[in-house]
Formats: sequence, C-alpha cells, structure tokens
Amino acid sequence: MKLQILCLALVLIAIEANAAKQGINATIPALIVFGDSIMDTGNNNNLHTLLKCNFPPYGKDYPGGFATGRFSDGRVPSDLIAEKLGLAKTLPAYMNPYLKPEDLLKGVTFASGGTGYDPLTAKIMSVISVWDQLIYFKEYISKIKKHFGEEKAKEILEHSFFLVVSSSNDLAHTYLAQAHRYDRTSYANFLADSAVHFVRELHKLGARKIGVFSAVPVGCVPLQRTVFGGFFTRRCNQPLNNMAKQFNARLSPALDSLDKELDGVILYINVYDTLFDMIQHPKKYGFEVADKGCCGKGLLTISYLCNLLNPFTCSNSSAYIFWDSYHPTERAYQVIVDNLLDKYLSKVY
Repeated sequence: MKLQILCLALVLIAIEANAAKQGINATIPALIVFGDSIMDTGNNNNLHTLLKCNFPPYGKDYPGGFATGRFSDGRVPSDLIAEKLGLAKTLPAYMNPYLKPEDLLKGVTFASGGTGYDPLTAKIMSVISVWDQLIYFKEYISKIKKHFGEEKAKEILEHSFFLVVSSSNDLAHTYLAQAHRYDRTSYANFLADSAVHFVRELHKLGARKIGVFSAVPVGCVPLQRTVFGGFFTRRCNQPLNNMAKQFNARLSPALDSLDKELDGVILYINVYDTLFDMIQHPKKYGFEVADKGCCGKGLLTISYLCNLLNPFTCSNSSAYIFWDSYHPTERAYQVIVDNLLDKYLSKVY
C-alpha cells in the first residue's frame, strides 16, 4: 500500500513538473488584453482605417506564413504571453467574425492598432478607442454568462490576467494636434491620469488582476529616428523619450496608490528599460540591427508601405529588433516577454 501511495505521489509530481515546464497553469483561466498595435491580433482588419497589416509580408514568420492583422513578422506579445501562461499559442482578436463561443474561454484581445488613452487618437486614426474596448469587454462577459454561466464569468473576472498597453500613439502623433492645449509634461500627465481612470473603470467591471505596461522609448523607433534624429546620425528623438519617461513617472506611483486602494492586484510593468537596453546594446541580446526595420528599407516603412512590391525587405527578421519602422519583431517581443513576465506574474499569482 505504501509503495502504491509513493508511486502515485511520484506520478503527480511528474505531471506537475511537466505542466510547469510547458507553462500550463490551473490558476489563470484567461488572458484579457486592451490597447494598441503591440497587442492587436487582427481587430483592425474589418475597420475603415489605413492602419492595417493583414497582407504580406506581415506575418511572414507567423505559423503558416499568414498575414493575420498582427503588426509584426509573426506573433505579438498577447500571443506570447498566452502561450507562456499555458492558455494557447495565439490569442484571438475579439472582432474576428468567425469566433465561436468556446474560443472566448481562454481570453481575447480588444486591442486596436493606432489607438491611445487620448480619445482624439482613435478618432484621428479611425480605430477602436480604449474606452470602446471596455464596451466590447462588457459584451464579452455577457457572452460568457450566456454560454457558460455566471460562475464561469465570475472565475474569469476574478482570476484572469488583464493587460493594458497603450500611450505610444498619443505621445508620437496626437500630441502634435494637442500642443496648443498642453506642453509636453502636462500632456504626458494627462495621458497617465487617463490610464489610471481606465484601470479604475476596468476594475469596476470586475477585473481583479491587472497589469499596465509603461510607455516604451518610442523616440527610438526607426521612423522617429528617420524624421527627427538627423539625416545621417538618426539619433533617438530624445524629447519624445522624455515625454514617455514623464508618463511613466506619473503612472507608476498612481498605480501603486490604486493598488492599495482597491481589492485585487494592480501592477505597473516597466517595459521601457528592457526595450531601451535592447536598442542600445543589441548584440547583448543576439540582434544585429536596432535602428532600422526589416521590412523595406526600414526607415519609414509601416502598414501599406510594407508590402510585397518593396524589394528591400530583409531575409532574416530575427536579426532585427524592429520589423517595420514602428513595431518590433516576434523575436524581440519574445525577449521582452521572457525578461518581464515571470518577474511580474509572481506578484499577482
């Protein structure tokens, strides 16, 4: 009898170890994501907007080589995080018209490329605002209740990991249209306050484990270098990076305060430092090119400018930090996710 119990214990330990190795978990039922193109897996495909990428060579390194509407050569962080959590290899876009009810159970992304915390950003870009993403989230929860019951909806709300990722489009584009109303510091503060308001509203809808990405060093993306960094030197756009830092300096303590005020866990996730270090020291992470994108000449190439008619697209995107002139490659995203996820998840679960 003792031998049988010992054997059973060893089997259970082996199963648990194998599950941990593969990222499988029993505590995180779903991944729910809000934000912009970093997390968009195809929500813009059926919108009347110029910000689309559901055509090659986008997706050239995606399984099967399909252009799915992800702003990268392959998968994006929403996919990679879902895989690391043991949920799925890819996270579906909520606006995908072919989604079945069971496809909703492991989570979805509401993210829309080109959006931001400033409502004007989505309006200018003709995409889904983060505030409208909350409306779709309410619809999502209603569908879960309808098809799977109140208890399942409660489980998803209380135990899923919620991610919010935005601010780059506000800082890089919309500020120029708002400069008559704000200086750089006050606009960055306005965005951070808007982000905190968004998290508060998400919490009101039932979310209890929320991670919010910092702004990234958007002044160092290839397009910003090309336009503002000097024709020959192509330096980072430092004033824009300073705005991103100001946003982060305002956001981080505000989220800490919100975490103390509300039940559940609310986390500030510092992506800025990791990506900036990758850009400054690419070889340290196994990259060769940090100041240009792989698609086309990688200087101004984004969305429809990144197409099969452009003969300059690189053959080895994994050597590049950036895929187009704005968005990282899948490999760069993987480095970021691997560097950050375990560190922050341990504070939530």
